[in-house]
Amino acid sequence: MSKRKKKARNHRRNEITKGIFTVLEREPKKSFNYKQIAAKIGVIDTQDRNALIKRLGQLKEKKRILEVGRGSYRAMENSKSHFTGIVDITGRGNAYVISEESDEDIFVPYNKLNKAFHKDKVEVFVSPSRKGKKLEGEIIRILERHKTEFVGIADIQRNFAFVRPKDTGMYTDIFVPKERLKNLPVNNGDKVIVEMTDWPEEADSPYGRIIDVLGKPGEHHTEIHSILAEYGLPYEFPSEVEHYSKKLDTAIKVEEIARRRDMRDVLTFTIDPKDAKDFDDALSFRVLENGNYEIGVHIADVSHYVKPNTILDDEAYERATSVYLVDRVVPMLPEILSNNACSLRPNEEKYTFSAVFEITKKAELRSQWFGRTVINSNERFAYEEAQHIIENKEGHIPKEISIREKEYTVSREIVEAVLVLDDLAKIMRKKRMNEGAISFDKVEVRFNLTENNEPESVFFKEAKDANKLIEEFMLLANKKVAEYIGKHKPKRTFVYRVHDNPDEDKLLALNGIISRFGHKLNFKDKKSISASLNKLLEDVKGKKEQNLVDTLAIRSMSKAIYTTENIGHYGLAFDYYTHFTSPIRRYPDVMVHRLLQHYLDKGKSLNSELYEERCKHSSDMENLAANAERDSIKYMQIKFMQDHQDQEFIGVISGVTEWGIYVEIIENKCEGMVRIRDIKGDYYIFDEKEYALVGERTKEMYQLGDEVVVMVKKTDLIKRHLDFSLLGKYEHGLYLE
Repeated sequence: MSKRKKKARNHRRNEITKGIFTVLEREPKKSFNYKQIAAKIGVIDTQDRNALIKRLGQLKEKKRILEVGRGSYRAMENSKSHFTGIVDITGRGNAYVISEESDEDIFVPYNKLNKAFHKDKVEVFVSPSRKGKKLEGEIIRILERHKTEFVGIADIQRNFAFVRPKDTGMYTDIFVPKERLKNLPVNNGDKVIVEMTDWPEEADSPYGRIIDVLGKPGEHHTEIHSILAEYGLPYEFPSEVEHYSKKLDTAIKVEEIARRRDMRDVLTFTIDPKDAKDFDDALSFRVLENGNYEIGVHIADVSHYVKPNTILDDEAYERATSVYLVDRVVPMLPEILSNNACSLRPNEEKYTFSAVFEITKKAELRSQWFGRTVINSNERFAYEEAQHIIENKEGHIPKEISIREKEYTVSREIVEAVLVLDDLAKIMRKKRMNEGAISFDKVEVRFNLTENNEPESVFFKEAKDANKLIEEFMLLANKKVAEYIGKHKPKRTFVYRVHDNPDEDKLLALNGIISRFGHKLNFKDKKSISASLNKLLEDVKGKKEQNLVDTLAIRSMSKAIYTTENIGHYGLAFDYYTHFTSPIRRYPDVMVHRLLQHYLDKGKSLNSELYEERCKHSSDMENLAANAERDSIKYMQIKFMQDHQDQEFIGVISGVTEWGIYVEIIENKCEGMVRIRDIKGDYYIFDEKEYALVGERTKEMYQLGDEVVVMVKKTDLIKRHLDFSLLGKYEHGLYLE
């Protein structure tokens, strides 16, 4: 026999073997005879049929398959070929299934996705692998759709429509039959929300219905509503929730005051952003006879109004958080609560849930009390006004920073309170840092907008002493509430905010990147890592690489989450921590208020599984809200750059990929991409180890952290893409073409 014929026969034998395993392992609990297997793998001629029968006998003898009846075969029970996991679709349309049951991700080619979409939970069948080959499989069942509603562009035809989803993980249009288009004011080219309803077996595309029309692509409100819709976030309250909230009795009652600690006569004030409307925390201050200070952290008593098992509570839970977009806030609670009844506005009596501390001049805690109170705030300050008091040590507030739009003067009593609280906060902060806390004072990008939501300019929000004053006392309240419950024996169900230790591999990768800027981390022990991280974050302040290093340092950290299982908070260096101080905008804080009152009333420990489920939902919604906020900032950055197309900018290379480099402009933090095909003068190759693109001929290198000069090449508000043209490197103040 010739070598060619022998090779062909071996190839056919392997194909038959593979076919046998594919049939048996796809349905491991069923048995098949040779005729059924032959039909499924396409064996029709006598020679192949005889080869199939022979191979079944051989595999049975080798105990690789089971013969469960005469001529009836089944897969071995111990052969793991079915896995459950989450689909991750790549930019090229193929996918990987990430499964906890498999040590490696399972590759799924495009033609074997079998109607699964990005992030769907699926069952995947893995083909018998050959040595040295990656796991490859086929999706055989969709267990749970990640989402069924998509944002897309409507293509209206005479008798039907297609919606082209914006989601990059969606590889198909959604077909909308004529009867599902009725009674909707949708026009060709509109941006819409489409719900996928079914996918008939013989249909090329899934079927759906348009459930909302967002508007014309590129228009401001269309794009902002589109961002919310992409993450499944609401932009208005259902009418029944609005109606319910307006019927609430929000009056302050004498009989309710009698059940609370009355702190209306204690000096109290709020410090918030100048444009805030929901003031959910206030501080009270007085000097005790022994010279110590009584400091109250007063939090809006949202749980007094939002009762369990009401439509208001259900809506608040579903939202789980307020969403802060670039031009608006999408609140967790209706306005009658968030901006009125629960907002601690000056000179109004308000119900609060408070943590009251006795603290010495050295910031040592002498006693604590938790419970429901009533307060009457004396003053409302913006951070800029409080900062002015701290810096100038006097109560005159000039017109240019005044939120009252005129100059005014506050009492000496208020000034002394602010200055003492600032001194105490600085002592508390220093102690936290010495104990291993990490200081992430990341620069936040903000925009000055016109009445029409056009970005006039970019500014950066940085935390100053007034911000840190509020932060320290909120941290103190959160920590002490968590300790009060967490240290109790026996254990009681509670909602904690936890932050795991950082991943060492990520820290090593961070160390490799920052070494290019002359920085390094100390890996000697946990405290050394924290100290060197803080030194790094301090050293980069004001430098070109600050935003890049801040971002990468945050990414190297674990993600903080809500859970009933306390493991402490690494970033804050606290053994116990929770969220108690923002119930207007965070549902976990509402849960914490309810649980704290339940235990203050000597109640027994509650169902931990129920609260763990609520914690997971809250963590998931927090993540979605953060993504939406980032997308809205990206959208506004692109809008801002549209008006600067002829301008040259100095930027820092903030990311390097096989398809190009990301560049962040130093003066406004806008980030865009220079595509590899657009870099002139050479053919560039991605060097993963060097975080660089390297010219094949010239060896010219564009590396993470390099300064370059760019111009805007293309802006796309609809896709939220910003492309730059690379003009050259920028070194030592010189522009090198």
